[in-house]
This record gives sequence, C-alpha cells and structure tokens, in this order.
Amino acid sequence: MPKVQTARGGKAPFEFSATTEKLFGEDFSEEGFIGDVKIFGEVEDVGRCFVISGRIECKKNFTCDRCLTQATENQVHEFEEEFDKATAVEDLIDVTKLLRDVLLAGQPMKNLCKADCKGLCPVCGANLNDGECDCEKFVIDPRLAALENFKTK
Repeated sequence: MPKVQTARGGKAPFEFSATTEKLFGEDFSEEGFIGDVKIFGEVEDVGRCFVISGRIECKKNFTCDRCLTQATENQVHEFEEEFDKATAVEDLIDVTKLLRDVLLAGQPMKNLCKADCKGLCPVCGANLNDGECDCEKFVIDPRLAALENFKTK
C-alpha cells in the first residue's frame, strides 16, 4: 500500500515503484500494465492541508481497437491532490486510492496502435496498415438498398 511521508512546514519528495498488482491488488492484473509503475512526487505542507503532486510512469500492452494488433504504449499521468491533515496517520498518508484513480482515469477511450491507424477492411478483414486490398470499398447500406431500384422520370 503506497504511503508517503508528510512534510511538516515544507516539502518532502517521494519516489517508489512496484507492479500494479502489488500497488493496487490482483484486480489490476487484467489491465495490461507491464513492468513496474514508477511514481515521483512531493508532499507540501500548505498550512491547512497537505498537497501531494507528481507523476506516474508506466507501460501498457493492449490490442488496437481498429486493427486488432498487439501494441505497447508508455504512459505518463500527472496528479495533484489536497489531503486534510487529519488523514495523516503517524505522519504517513495513504495515496493508494489517488494513484489508482489517476491511473484508471488516464486510460484512453480507444486504444490505438498509432494515431493514424487505418483499421481492418470491412469486406475481407485485411489490416489496412499493411497495404491496400483489392476489395470493393463502396458498400451499400442495406437499409437504403431498395432506393437503388428507384427510378425517376
């Protein structure tokens, strides 16, 4: 469980790393994170509360949502959060929930192997990133296919 040392009247840096499973539990093992997650930051005593800020660096394996190939991405997530001084237990603050939330909220809605991924051919299923196929690209929407027989004067 990640905990950071409070800074009484100043700033205190922190740095640690571990696997996502060790930091957040077994339910994180399905997320595709590989290697250690590195967390860098500092705790600052601002009078009424502690401000914890920093960044999370990690690497993630995933399947591209467009072309279905395996890809790896380096991720960096910035964070900053205020903690009430009452949350400090023996001058330590548990930041597990903060780090978990930042890591999960920072995940993209679509996992793409590259920004300009062309995806798969809707006819033959070929990966269009590897080159064009010879399929007819124009496919009539079946809901509008009856209009093809419509004749005007």
